[in-house]
Amino acid sequence: MSLLSSLMKRKNVLILSGIITFLLFIYSCSQPNKTIPPTGFERVVVDTNPPVTPLSPEESIKKIQLPPGFHVELVASEPMVQEPVAIAWDGNGRMYVAEMNTFMKDANATGEYEPTSRIKLLEDTNGDGKMDKATVFIDSLLLPRTILPVGDQLLVGITNIQHVWSYKDTNGDGKADEKKIVFRNDVLDVRNVEHQNGGLVWNMDNWIYPTRDNLRYKYKNGVLIADTLVDNMIGQWGLTTDNYGRLFYSEAGPGLPAVQFEQMPAYGALNFNDQYTEDFTKPWPIIGTIDAQGGREALRPEDNTLHSFTSGCGQSIFRGDRLPADMQGDYFIPEPVGRIIKRGRVINKNGKLYIEDVYKQQDWLASADMNFRPINTYTGPDGCFYIVDMYHGIIQESEWTTPDSYLGKIIAQKGLYKNRGMGRIYRIVHDGYKRDTTRPDMLTAPASKLVTYLNHPNGWWRDNAQKEIIVRNDQSVVPALKQIALGEKASLAKAPGSLARIHALWTLEGLNAIDKNTLFGAFKDADPQVRKAAVWISEMYIKKNDEEVITKLASLKNDPSPDVRIQLSLSLRTNTTREAQSIVKDLLAANLDNQLMQYSYTAFTEAQQRLLAEQEQTKNLSPADQKLVTAGATIFKQLCANCHGADGKGIIMGGKPMPAPPLVGSPRVKGDKTSLIQLVLYGLKGPVDGKTYPDMMPAMNSQNDEWIASVLSYIRNSGEFGNNVSVVTPEEVKQVRATTPKMKEAFTLQLLEIFKLGRAEKKNWGEAENGKK
Repeated sequence: MSLLSSLMKRKNVLILSGIITFLLFIYSCSQPNKTIPPTGFERVVVDTNPPVTPLSPEESIKKIQLPPGFHVELVASEPMVQEPVAIAWDGNGRMYVAEMNTFMKDANATGEYEPTSRIKLLEDTNGDGKMDKATVFIDSLLLPRTILPVGDQLLVGITNIQHVWSYKDTNGDGKADEKKIVFRNDVLDVRNVEHQNGGLVWNMDNWIYPTRDNLRYKYKNGVLIADTLVDNMIGQWGLTTDNYGRLFYSEAGPGLPAVQFEQMPAYGALNFNDQYTEDFTKPWPIIGTIDAQGGREALRPEDNTLHSFTSGCGQSIFRGDRLPADMQGDYFIPEPVGRIIKRGRVINKNGKLYIEDVYKQQDWLASADMNFRPINTYTGPDGCFYIVDMYHGIIQESEWTTPDSYLGKIIAQKGLYKNRGMGRIYRIVHDGYKRDTTRPDMLTAPASKLVTYLNHPNGWWRDNAQKEIIVRNDQSVVPALKQIALGEKASLAKAPGSLARIHALWTLEGLNAIDKNTLFGAFKDADPQVRKAAVWISEMYIKKNDEEVITKLASLKNDPSPDVRIQLSLSLRTNTTREAQSIVKDLLAANLDNQLMQYSYTAFTEAQQRLLAEQEQTKNLSPADQKLVTAGATIFKQLCANCHGADGKGIIMGGKPMPAPPLVGSPRVKGDKTSLIQLVLYGLKGPVDGKTYPDMMPAMNSQNDEWIASVLSYIRNSGEFGNNVSVVTPEEVKQVRATTPKMKEAFTLQLLEIFKLGRAEKKNWGEAENGKK
């Protein structure tokens, strides 16, 4: 072979190699490897000690960094909206906005409980995507927290009150003129503003879920019917759902950006330490976060930016169709102290969900505006991504902003209390997509048209069509729904996709029109999520011990999808018939490698055992003591479990440090009552048993004596914690409150011991004096 031929052959090989390398590069770029940020998207810290002067919406938008191709559009701002905390669209696409107008006007929360907050109704009358008409739908409210449009009504929850009201505009002037209670609970909610319910979601399973506590609701004949759950849900501000009805909660207190998404609340609380990566717990702000409640220890020393989640809230699963397809199903959560929104990829591995950070050491959205406070996110009717920016100087509640606290001093020094009375609502769009300008018509369209929306590519349309059909209880569409559920075209323009089939099944369930033949057909569907939904819905027959249905379910024991097998074990495990228990036993034996199935069943059986142990342990208490322990159990599960864990063993998740010490085996829980009461009254800071925790325990001295006595009686007498010592009475709390000096800051363990020694010396001195006499 000549030298020229050899060179030409080598050149061809190099060219071919280059082409292959280029094609591999193109292929790799098309794959959903979200740990590599796109070109031109690099995190740069703008200012380590940023100014706090408020900016106009246009100026603030310029301070927001997003990946290439994305940009921000203003939907509404002050004075049209002020202090917005939540939004919701009705079936015709009009936007309700909840405004907390009295939230943290200063570090002392002056006037916070004055009933001057509002819910606005915003409209875009010319279709340009910007709101141009605003009406005060409801005035004179106490910090409205939850809004949920249901048909032509709006369900509303406010602060400190546990009723749910329905408001309606009967004359079309945009103002509510009809009000009624749809759920009544006369017990006042005495928890901190941050720890009360922070959301209402009408889920695919036709239950309405709050973010907290152990209730869910069904909407029937204009009222909410409550159902008691196994465990208290301890989410805080915000709740979201995916395309398949899986709920995602978050907990700001212990800094957990996503919790309780492995299984539905009806089956009990379930979390795993590795359900999201440690990277996902780390925000990457682009300005110094000097107003973090944790102080300097919460910040990266090199640039003053927040190093861990402290106030995650307002999360959403993006389900729209007018942004890049790889965003569908991703989990987005704002961090208003960090001024960022983090994006996570939800991955299903053998039926267990994991969330991985999409970007490496940077976030999907970050702002360099100190007053940017993203606290809620949504998928809109136009298929785009929406952000509620409270645009407020102080974002932490007053328990953590006392004048002598780190945060209180920063607020005074920077004048953050001056920055209030503003607020913005933004839309995120992409250069490569046009937003959907179709105006929704669900409040006026016939049910036959609503059925067609079940096949819509935007989850907002599917959800609201299902809800509206059920609220109307329109039985005329039942035949079409059954056809769609079984994959037939029916009245649709094209064959129903798997999501349309799932929605059709659940709409039938909501209309009480599901039948066995439709379910049995869905058991054979090609899509595992359709089969899973059918198993889930079949619980209405399982509860009645329907032998035919249970026998049919047995055929799914070896379903190729772990999601279906897991749902089968969940749905059947409370049925005591021999056949149902045999199926569950077979499932557990055949799926030893399925962590979720195995751990969920273990947690289920342990919960039953703990319940029996609690009943056994408290049966010998007096009625008064039993009342204290029972009330304390509710308080603990609603509040204290946020940081100490529902089982008192603490919380370990996502590689984060435990937010608070465990109570199981704690010498302080079983020991000196006075020290324990003092600790709860005035809080605790500093190392505990040689270990430093990321946050301090806040003072609870604003709670009454009975509240404190109840929760302490519970943790001292909980079989779940292995404790069995005397209760704490309200009289004892009253005595300690009266004899303990007013503390300017929280106790340390050392100071508690000094107080204890002082009491002992005083007692010994008193006994000696008595002896002399």
